[in-house]
Amino acid sequence: MSAKAYLDRGVSPTKDDVKKAVAHQSRGLYPGAFCKILPDLAGDPDWCTVVHADGAGTKSSLAYMMYRETGNPGWFAGIAQDSLVMNTDDLACVGATDGFLLSNTIGRNAHRIDAACVAALIRGYDEAIGRMAAQGVGITMTGGETADVGDLIRTLIADSTVVVRFPREQVVDASRIRVGNRIVGLASFGQAVYEDRINSGIGSNGLTAARHLLLSSEYRTRYPESFSETIAPDQVYVGRYSLTTPLPGDDASAGAGMTAGEALLSPTRTYVPVVRAILAACRTSVSGLLHCTGGGQVKCRDYGQGLSYVKDNLFEAPAVFAAIRASGAIDPREMYQIFNMGHRMEVYCDEQAVEQIIAIAASYGIAAREVGRVESSGGDNQVVIRDRGEEYVF
Repeated sequence: MSAKAYLDRGVSPTKDDVKKAVAHQSRGLYPGAFCKILPDLAGDPDWCTVVHADGAGTKSSLAYMMYRETGNPGWFAGIAQDSLVMNTDDLACVGATDGFLLSNTIGRNAHRIDAACVAALIRGYDEAIGRMAAQGVGITMTGGETADVGDLIRTLIADSTVVVRFPREQVVDASRIRVGNRIVGLASFGQAVYEDRINSGIGSNGLTAARHLLLSSEYRTRYPESFSETIAPDQVYVGRYSLTTPLPGDDASAGAGMTAGEALLSPTRTYVPVVRAILAACRTSVSGLLHCTGGGQVKCRDYGQGLSYVKDNLFEAPAVFAAIRASGAIDPREMYQIFNMGHRMEVYCDEQAVEQIIAIAASYGIAAREVGRVESSGGDNQVVIRDRGEEYVF
């Protein structure tokens, strides 16, 4: 399974080579869970610990470009939220929704990323932590590292490591996803009650493809430091948008009217408050939670056994994804392998819990719908996407 638009730009959508490299490592206490779960670091046999690392990826390259265009280092603040949420929301998928300990790692080229940019990034962590505290989600910043590594990094890398311990009885184990489960998708776009602006839905996954497919060739010459010299020139910034061009469409809640730069840098939404409420209300009806990041709508294929994940009621693609698709520079099939396409968190549940979960999401200002169901594959896992009159089997 490949996604040419991603591979041609030096990124693997499925990381099969990485999966092979770690295939013989221990998979922890719950081998089929979304994250590796370890024995409790405090030694309590009834508790467990998860240590998770992730980051904002190449989204920071866009923040750099917007900073250069506007002179405003504030664009880096959202990168901190991206880096944080890519950890906390993976952890939410195993049932951890509070008591997070955070350490951040910033690698920069100091010739291009000055003190004001670093200050904005660190402020972004504090602001994201504050917003979650207001929702009753505890995140403690324990410290971090800022390294000047210009020989290795062209602009900036923003990574985070998050540690959490919680009772084993609260673990959500994705290996329990089973035939008959319904799939409820939580929208990645719109404006949640804890967000201060409309979210485009882009998250922090697929940004290498997104920025090169959307943005125009003018940035190829203006910001050569924003991309790798190993990418073929005809794959670099091949779109028709400037950073200030509004995205087309009629639905402002799905990002129409946002500029391309704003849409691409829209901070990754966290679902932790929503997941916490869902688990509090209907934990026994939830078989699994999956965060549709690396692998997009096909990520679910890695969980459970003998399952066919049928998704035939997806959200209408938000404006940023519609614009990427309309570029014609990517096979429509690949879109589902790279991007979340409108929902980035999936709840696998019993049929009777669907409406309650949708209502809980709505109470946070987040649209939700039953996007599909789990059937038997009769063999290896597969994902079946039916959307816009087409069917794609992965």
